Amino acid sequence: MANGVLIIDKPEGWTSMDVCAKLRGIFHEKRVGHGGTLDPMATGVLPVFIGRATRAVEFAEKSDKEYIAGLKLGVVTNTQDISGEVLEEHPVRVGREQLEKALEQFRGDILQVPPMYSAIKIGGKKLYELARKGREVERPARPVTISALETLEEQGEGLYTIRVRCSKGTYIRTLCHDIGRTLGCGGCMASLRRTMAAGFTLESTVTLEQVQESADPASLLLPVDCFFAGRPVLMLKSVEAEKKIRNGMTVVLPSLAPGEYRVYSQDEIFLALCRAEGGKLTTIKSFFEV
Repeated sequence: MANGVLIIDKPEGWTSMDVCAKLRGIFHEKRVGHGGTLDPMATGVLPVFIGRATRAVEFAEKSDKEYIAGLKLGVVTNTQDISGEVLEEHPVRVGREQLEKALEQFRGDILQVPPMYSAIKIGGKKLYELARKGREVERPARPVTISALETLEEQGEGLYTIRVRCSKGTYIRTLCHDIGRTLGCGGCMASLRRTMAAGFTLESTVTLEQVQESADPASLLLPVDCFFAGRPVLMLKSVEAEKKIRNGMTVVLPSLAPGEYRVYSQDEIFLALCRAEGGKLTTIKSFFEV
């Protein structure tokens, strides 16, 4: 039975769920989930969790992400990216200096109005379903954090490459749209590549072709505990403590420092992500499977 994490370099034209469906077939495992949706036009880091590792998906979704995006100025589309219907075109009379100045207001904690072409639900309906019917509804602005935003290069007239590091829920195409609006010429996202998600970078990725062509696809899986590599290891020293953790019970360890721990059995099996507080160890998420 396959259990572990694959960091896929998602190809252009595939949805994140397309990738999961493909891997379900390869690994013959129904439990497959991803750690953060990428639009079909986007490529790059897509953490995919297989088997009992799917219990870690919620932690991946909450993490910061980093992108390299193409910003096309002078064009406004209905999807806020270059694949959409062009609504407006304007001459671009701003240069890199003006762009750099405009970026200042988008760094840090900002409010962002989600695009109509998104899977967010309002009144029980997904926004993209309403958008396809030509409807637009009011969307409340949501707080997001842009921890890094810089111009990397100018690729052509009105076309720039930017690097963005941001919190969960940030729409890069909306960021491009809003930057263009601030500059007065409009803008949209021309390309998108995710370079980091859930702490994994492009160096950790494998392609779907590599997985398909592998004689042993399971050998490509990373153990789920690598996802929590920043937490200290706690090896349990008694059968009684192991039994309690396996059953989701609290273990009393008076001398244990507060914090989160990767907890292992005496035979080095990863059991759970746990929190120690007040001398008590409680389970955050169990990864043990009978």
